[in-house]
Amino acid sequence: MATKKQRRTDEVKHKKTKKGRRLLLLSVMVVISVVFLAIFFITLFDYIYPPAAGKHSAAKKRDKQEVTLFFSDANERFLVPEKRFIPREKELEGQAKEMIQALIVGSKTGLGNTFPGKAELLDVKRDGEDTLLIDFKESLVTNHPSGSAAEMATIYSLTNTLTANLPAIKQVRILIGGKERESLKGHIGLHNPFMMNRELIAPAAPPKEG
Repeated sequence: MATKKQRRTDEVKHKKTKKGRRLLLLSVMVVISVVFLAIFFITLFDYIYPPAAGKHSAAKKRDKQEVTLFFSDANERFLVPEKRFIPREKELEGQAKEMIQALIVGSKTGLGNTFPGKAELLDVKRDGEDTLLIDFKESLVTNHPSGSAAEMATIYSLTNTLTANLPAIKQVRILIGGKERESLKGHIGLHNPFMMNRELIAPAAPPKEG
């Protein structure tokens, strides 16, 4: 049978053990809380003040490339170049899609739009080494304004934009719903591929005299 002295000694040891466990548990909780708060504030800081470079900014902002798009002048006589930054794509077809979508959205500098806003792109495919097949939905035809000038502007703003920015592409063919059409609105035949037409590009303005 344990003596009174031994019982006291055991009680003291037991209390010290319990106290040690409490301190250890408390320490672990404090460490976890500090780590959680640190992660929270770092994440909050990155959200409010995103870094100018690095993995975070790369994930939030796609790389851009500068391209030259062609829109119409006020009289639909010439095509006027407009510089634009679009998302950079690895594949040539992806680059072409981004340019065509930018043409459909329209000019950002007040030039004449060459595509109806409701036009929809279906697909872009490469045909051989130097030709792109551009397939639009029926909405391009349905919403397209009539007139040979409007058709000319649509066809060659598309062709000049793609051939000017994609050196490997020399010709563009237009399909509607995956099929060849006679024309968009009865003026310009779509049977043959189109090539860059430099004569339609507006002449550069003469330099101002000092």
